[in-house]
Amino acid sequence: MGYALTLAAAALFGINGTVSTLALQAGIPATRLTALRCTGAAICLLVVLAIVAPGRLRVTWREVPFLAVFGVVGVALTQFLYYVAIGRMPVGIALVFEMTAPVFIALYVWLVRREKVRSRLWLALLLSLSGLVLVAEVWQDGGSLDPIGVGAALIAALCLAAYYLLGERGTVTRDPVALTCWSFVFAALFWAVAAPWWLFDASVLTERVPVSIGSAEVPLWVLVAWIVVLGAVVPFWLSIAALRHLPPTAAGLVATAEPVFASIVAWLWLEQVLTGWQVAGGLVVLTGIVLAQTARATPVPTSLPETPAPLAT
Repeated sequence: MGYALTLAAAALFGINGTVSTLALQAGIPATRLTALRCTGAAICLLVVLAIVAPGRLRVTWREVPFLAVFGVVGVALTQFLYYVAIGRMPVGIALVFEMTAPVFIALYVWLVRREKVRSRLWLALLLSLSGLVLVAEVWQDGGSLDPIGVGAALIAALCLAAYYLLGERGTVTRDPVALTCWSFVFAALFWAVAAPWWLFDASVLTERVPVSIGSAEVPLWVLVAWIVVLGAVVPFWLSIAALRHLPPTAAGLVATAEPVFASIVAWLWLEQVLTGWQVAGGLVVLTGIVLAQTARATPVPTSLPETPAPLAT
């Protein structure tokens, strides 16, 4: 059951990459799409918790600074940078870069926290770097990928690593569901300031946009609703349920299937074709990520990079 739930969440996250690409291609800016996703997810989670367990929403003033950093860096910036990346390069490749977060986590806990790490970390680092070189095809006049897209994906990986490390601390005093809910709330508040809602022309959501399936067109709000519900809230709950059946490290390893799902969906739906070198490089990177996930002597948080999922200590 745990494996099935985690794979279902990874599949929905993978599909969401293609749906988000369609929304970006329709002309909605990455800032606004991120704001819509964070705000929609925050409202959904707040409503559900307010009905089911209102006591879990209580928060003290001492927690506000931590929750604000957690939401802004871990959710708001991670999702924004991911959208910038997929707007400039294939979805699967963007996810491969972003999923290197466990490598940064392992290096951080070794260098800063002085935690003991297994020797496989160095092999993980070597494989990840080698795989990224293949994915970027750096021998082709400096690389076949957009430099801004690559930079955004790598910075997103750093933000995601911060999300997991902060989450380890946050789940000591708060349950994962409430912690993730508040992270979306503060992410939504951040974007309300960074991209004020009064500057947003909501009428664009009613415009019909092509969905790359024949001549089919749907209103833009349908894509946004999919991104909020099936791209954030539903896979979030699936990942929560999976943690009842699997340890976090096992769930994280299964979640590495997300770039595979994303690449297949983008290939079938958007005809985003990867070269043989990029496919080989992606597999090498995923192997490195698996090693990095198990390099720490203590359990590593669940890795669901596209939309950060609740964490467990």
